Amino acid sequence: MIRKAMGEIDVKLGIRQTLQKIEETYKKRSSLSNAPKPLLVAVSKTKPVELILDAYSVGQRDFGENYVQELVEKANDARILEQCQDIRWHFIGHLQSNKINKVLNLPNLHMIQTVHSIKLAEGLNKAWEKLKAENADKQQKLNVLVQINTSGEDEKNGVQPDDAVGLFRYVLDKCPHLNCEGVMTIGRFGHDYTTGPNPDFGTLMKCHQDICSTFERDPAELQVSMGMSDDFVQAIESGSTIVRVGSSIFGARAKKPTDA
Repeated sequence: MIRKAMGEIDVKLGIRQTLQKIEETYKKRSSLSNAPKPLLVAVSKTKPVELILDAYSVGQRDFGENYVQELVEKANDARILEQCQDIRWHFIGHLQSNKINKVLNLPNLHMIQTVHSIKLAEGLNKAWEKLKAENADKQQKLNVLVQINTSGEDEKNGVQPDDAVGLFRYVLDKCPHLNCEGVMTIGRFGHDYTTGPNPDFGTLMKCHQDICSTFERDPAELQVSMGMSDDFVQAIESGSTIVRVGSSIFGARAKKPTDA
């Protein structure tokens, strides 16, 4: 965790150091893979708007939020709307069907990374179709990722790896208002890398490979969102193209018991 004197978090330094690690790891990987340089999504959940403004001021544009009500408040904050007009919000938490409209109506929504079921995909598709008919600024398809439960933990959301191709197919065939850009996982926390590579990363890359071969997609064009503060370097080494980094940039987060 990076701090200034007096205990203040130095977000700008955190962004620069994280981007430097991404660049260094990507350069090492580029000889083995033609996948694009990973995108940094700065995870700002439970953090104040002031820290988002700090990160934006040094060029960070992609921000991730886990909680619906918190994203609603931040995306509509007057300072964000005035000073961060090019911000791109990624929703990376569990999205319940009854909260879909709250999220999709937000300004500068860029992606829903956690489509974990046919029901949610269907709900997003219908809601976005309605919004497109009513809003001139929502004419593009809604960007989504298929979330896969690579660790098999009950508390983690996501489709089972064996069902990843099926959910991807459903979005392609039945959800014309969604743009499925790739796959995402959270994975098990605290993997001991002295024992070898993270098996959850390997599982997600296998799903990525299966989807690419099934639908004849260029692997370099299908996004892979995996890796957080503790393991984004290893995730990039494994093939990640989107990393979701919070505490390395914004400091340790307070616990938030439930979503509002």
